[in-house]
Amino acid sequence: MDYDVTVIGAGVVGLAIARKLSESYGSVLIIDKEESFGRGVSSRNSEVIHSGIYYKPNSLKATLCIKGQSLLYEYCNKKSIEHNICGKLIVAQGDLGAKKLNDLLINAQNNGVTSGRLCSKEEISELEPHIKAKYALYFPESGVIDSHQLMFNLLNDAKENGADIAYKVDVKDINKLDDGYEIIALDTDLNKISFSTKILINSSGLFANEVSEMAGIIEPEYKIEYWKGEYFSVSNGKEKFVSKLIYPLPEKNNVGLGIHTTTDISGRLKLGPNSFYLENHTLNYSVDENKKIEFYQSVKDFLPFIEFDDLHPDYSGIRPKLRTSKIGERDFIIKNESERGYNNFVNLIGIESPGLTASMAIGEYISDQIA
Repeated sequence: MDYDVTVIGAGVVGLAIARKLSESYGSVLIIDKEESFGRGVSSRNSEVIHSGIYYKPNSLKATLCIKGQSLLYEYCNKKSIEHNICGKLIVAQGDLGAKKLNDLLINAQNNGVTSGRLCSKEEISELEPHIKAKYALYFPESGVIDSHQLMFNLLNDAKENGADIAYKVDVKDINKLDDGYEIIALDTDLNKISFSTKILINSSGLFANEVSEMAGIIEPEYKIEYWKGEYFSVSNGKEKFVSKLIYPLPEKNNVGLGIHTTTDISGRLKLGPNSFYLENHTLNYSVDENKKIEFYQSVKDFLPFIEFDDLHPDYSGIRPKLRTSKIGERDFIIKNESERGYNNFVNLIGIESPGLTASMAIGEYISDQIA
């Protein structure tokens, strides 16, 4: 075998996995079809560190998010990675909203999130005097991170442990061998290359289902939908009006968490993302300026200081969302496919939010899954 471990995908999750596995295995390779790390889903999100509020109790999203937050803050402090534990307010106006907030708090507590609390209108005014809300949930441990710094450090750790990384490697086929896998790909010059690996980690984000099918795993439950989210920046010095993440109630089945504020590490305030389905798996990263009215209307009731002319198109991202089942939101799929006869072929399918927060916990989870 050429390698003990190959990780397909150099996003934050793939890098966290490679870092963890490189502690135990002698030869680890990370490959990505882009020209550098973090060029896909990982470079186009809100960089929020979540607290595990929204997800079903005992789900991978809940357990890995909560564990991941703790690991992430510890790692940030150790590596001096810029982050800000600014806290999050989830706001509502009417009595129905108040009930939904209470239900959300109960769900968070069932997940083991003990720091959240309901706030009175007076406390909301103390925490964020410029927002307008009758009711709110406050989670003080939510925050934001410089995700590029995080990925740089994860990769550097993996390299120091002996891992290699190769960019512009476009996987085209995967053959199952008696004791591992052969990967067939095109290199940067479009030459056909092949190499073997004992353990194969499929952390290829938007393309994870395609990579799984290359190996011969055809599973309808692994079908991915592309959901796009756009962001608008807020100008005219309005960033000084909020200090925390301000969220509305989440959308049905957590398709999106609602258009919310994020103040990034540089102090820039932005709104987003919205959330809508993309047909035909189109990778379209444009931002529709006509959505400006949608963004303004979505936030004007709880962010009265924002005016229409403050908003400017910024960037967008696309998340790999598993097709919604009859029971609602889908959980992460993180599975060693040994039961199908693919020993130590580990699939990560539908790794969307809170994938960034959960990344280091996912690395530990996969390390325990490998036989």
